[in-house]
Amino acid sequence: MTSAPRAVIFGCEGLRLSPAERQFFAASQPWGAILFARNIDTPAQVTALTAELRDAVGRDLPVLIDQEGGRVARMRAPHWRDWPTALEQCDRARDPERAMALRGQIIARELRAVGIDVNCAPLADIAIPQTHAILHNRCYGRSMAEVVRHARAMAEGLMSGGVLPVLKHIPGHGRATLDSHLDLPVIDAPGSDLSAQDFAAFKALADLPLGMTAHLVFAQIDPAAPATQSPRMIRLIRDEIGFDGLLMTDDISMQALRGPVDERARAALAAGCDLVLHCNGEMAEMQALAEICPQISGPALLRSERALILRRAPEAADMTALDAAYRAAMG
Repeated sequence: MTSAPRAVIFGCEGLRLSPAERQFFAASQPWGAILFARNIDTPAQVTALTAELRDAVGRDLPVLIDQEGGRVARMRAPHWRDWPTALEQCDRARDPERAMALRGQIIARELRAVGIDVNCAPLADIAIPQTHAILHNRCYGRSMAEVVRHARAMAEGLMSGGVLPVLKHIPGHGRATLDSHLDLPVIDAPGSDLSAQDFAAFKALADLPLGMTAHLVFAQIDPAAPATQSPRMIRLIRDEIGFDGLLMTDDISMQALRGPVDERARAALAAGCDLVLHCNGEMAEMQALAEICPQISGPALLRSERALILRRAPEAADMTALDAAYRAAMG
C-alpha cells in the first residue's frame, strides 16, 4: 500500500526537470504539480515534462495549470488557441452559456493532449465596477445568476474533456480593489450582503471537486486574518457555502500574505485548508514547505480520493466540430 502524498502542490523551474528537482519531487511526494508559462514551449516538450513529473513521484500525479483563456493563459498560440477574456466572451456571445461550455471542452482537450488533468478554473467571482483590473475581465458576469450559469458550464465542459476544474476564488474576490499578488485587499461589506451575492455564487457551485481560497480579509467576519489563514472563514466555506471538496490555498507566495512561506503554510493548514499551493519553483522555499506540510490524512484524504476518482478519459469529440459550435454560440 503506497503512502498518502504530502499536502502541497509544487511548481518547477523550467522546461524539463533538473536532476535536483527530480530527486526533490521523488522525496517530497507532493499531492500535485503546477505549470506556468516558464514551463511551456511546444506540445512535445510539455508532454515530456508532465511525464517526467509523474515518473519522478512514481504515481499518476495531478498536473495543474491556470488556463482560463484570455489574459490568464499559460499555453498560447501558435500551438494552442487564444481566447477573449471571459467577461468579453460572455458579453459578446449569442449563447454565452453554450460558448463557455465549449470553451471548457476545447481547453480541456488541449490540456489532456499534453498530460495536464487539472485546470484552475472556473471563477465564480462577481464583477462590479470597483473590481480590480487584475480580475475584472476574467470574471464570468456581473450578477450572481449569470456567474453561476457560466461557471457551471465551464466546469462541465472541462470535466467532459477529462480535466478536473478548480473553483476559485472562494469565498469571493470580486469586491477586492487591490491586487492580492501585491497587497492584501480588505472587504468591508456586511456579511448579509456577502451571503446574498458573493458567497451565494460559490454555494451554487459547492459540489465541484476542487476549490481555491482567496487571499483577502473580510473585515465584518474576521478582521484579523485573510480567508486563506482564517479558521472562521474556512468554517464559513465549509458550513455556510457548503463546499466539501478538496480546498487548496491560492499561491502561498503571493504578497498579500506576510512572513516566511513555511509560516504562511502552517497558518493555512491550521485554519483548515487541505493543500498548500506553491507556484514559483524556488527550491529553498519548496524544501521549507516539504518539511512542514504533512501527508494528507483524515477528511482531506477522503476529499482527495473523491476528487481524483472523477478523473476520466475525455468524451469522444471532434475538435473541428467543437470549433464550429463555439463560433455559432458566439454568433
